[in-house]
Amino acid sequence: MTATSGRTAPKKRKKAGNFWKKQARIWHWISGAVCLIGMLLFAFTGITLNHAGDIPATPVTKASEMTLSETPMADLAAEPEEGTTPSLPRSIVRDIRSGLGVNVAGKTAEWTDFDVYVALPRPGGDAWLAIDRETGLVEYETTSRGAISYLNDLHKGRNTGLGWAIFLDVFSLATIFFCLTGLWLLQIHSGKRAITWPLTGLGLIIPLIVIIFFMH
Repeated sequence: MTATSGRTAPKKRKKAGNFWKKQARIWHWISGAVCLIGMLLFAFTGITLNHAGDIPATPVTKASEMTLSETPMADLAAEPEEGTTPSLPRSIVRDIRSGLGVNVAGKTAEWTDFDVYVALPRPGGDAWLAIDRETGLVEYETTSRGAISYLNDLHKGRNTGLGWAIFLDVFSLATIFFCLTGLWLLQIHSGKRAITWPLTGLGLIIPLIVIIFFMH
C-alpha cells in the first residue's frame, strides 16, 4: 500500500462520519421543529393532569331551544318509536344547524315513543340535544369546565374525534423519531463527553426507583 492510499482511507472514514453526524443533526432538528408545540402542550398538560384535583373548575352551562319546521317534523314522525340510528334524518340535521348552529350529523340518536336524545360529548365539557316528537321542540344544552379541562382532554384524546386521533398518532411517531435521533447524537458525541451514558442511565433508573419503591 502506498503512502497516498494510506492517508486516503482515514479521510474517507472521516468524511463518512461527518456525513452521518450532519444527517443526525438535520433530522433531529426537523423532528424537533415538528414536535415542539405538541411537546410543550403535553408537558404542560402532564402537570395539570397530575394536579387536576388542585385546579379549581367552575362548570358553565348554557341552554337554547328551537322548534323544528314542517318537513323535519314529518321526517321525525316517520322514524321508529324505539331504538337507535347512526344519525338523525338529514332534514332535521339541516334544520338544527340553521336554527341553533349545532352540527349533529353522524351522531347516534336514541329514539323513544316521546323523544329523541343525542349525546354530544366534547373536550373540556359535555353537551346533549333532545327533541320532543310531539311538538318538535329541540332543547340543546352545553357545559364547559374551562380551558384547563379542555387541554387535559386533548392530552387524553377524550371525545376529540378522528382528526385529533390521527394527529396524536403522527405526533407520537415524530416524537419517537426525535428521541431516537437524539440518542444517535448522544452516541456520536459520547466519546468526548464521559457523563453522557451515566446521565442517560439516570433517565431510566429514576422512574424505576419511583415505580418500585414509591408506588402503592
